Amino acid sequence: MNHTSEITAEPEIRSFPDHVARVITEVCAPWVVVLFLPLAVAWEATGSPGPALGWGLLVAVTSSLLPMTVIVWGARTGRWDGHHVRDRAGRLVPLLALTSMSAVGLGLLVVLDAPWPMIALDIATIVALLVTSGITAWWKVSLHAAVTAGAVPVLAAIYGPACWILLALVVAVSWSRVRLDDHTTAQVTVGALAGIAMAGGLFVALL
Repeated sequence: MNHTSEITAEPEIRSFPDHVARVITEVCAPWVVVLFLPLAVAWEATGSPGPALGWGLLVAVTSSLLPMTVIVWGARTGRWDGHHVRDRAGRLVPLLALTSMSAVGLGLLVVLDAPWPMIALDIATIVALLVTSGITAWWKVSLHAAVTAGAVPVLAAIYGPACWILLALVVAVSWSRVRLDDHTTAQVTVGALAGIAMAGGLFVALL
């Protein structure tokens, strides 16, 4: 089946602000945030480089690297419109893959007796995924905003209130998604609020 007719083309980058927005979008992509956040939590939970790397990589691989591999494969084979999956209808399979692989990671954390903050982080991640997936079924909520915003209260709970300054990064990411015409202001706002409430709030509640 030829999927190209269903795919929304990437927006053309015309100006310096567009280039800045593209850089922010790529550097703060959900898979990048989810790659490094577990390592940060694992370091505080273990205080030792070896265990921190082991637990952090387990979550990073199952919740970031493996799902991103599926997304890149799908983009290259024309199943959806790129590694950010701009078309809402194309997000179902990537989100299902991400949720399933994160659930496998959670199971491994429990079986291997991981530190509780790592388990709490994975639970919060999965719940946030389920909520955003439900919203995405009928409305294109911003996953960039949700993931970035969800990471802020997690880091604040682990490393202290100074981490709330990272909300400035959430604003920058949200701006980049609107600037590139990938989302509306409402979509990034709801995404950010959902990330803070579900991923961040649940993690804090579970600690």
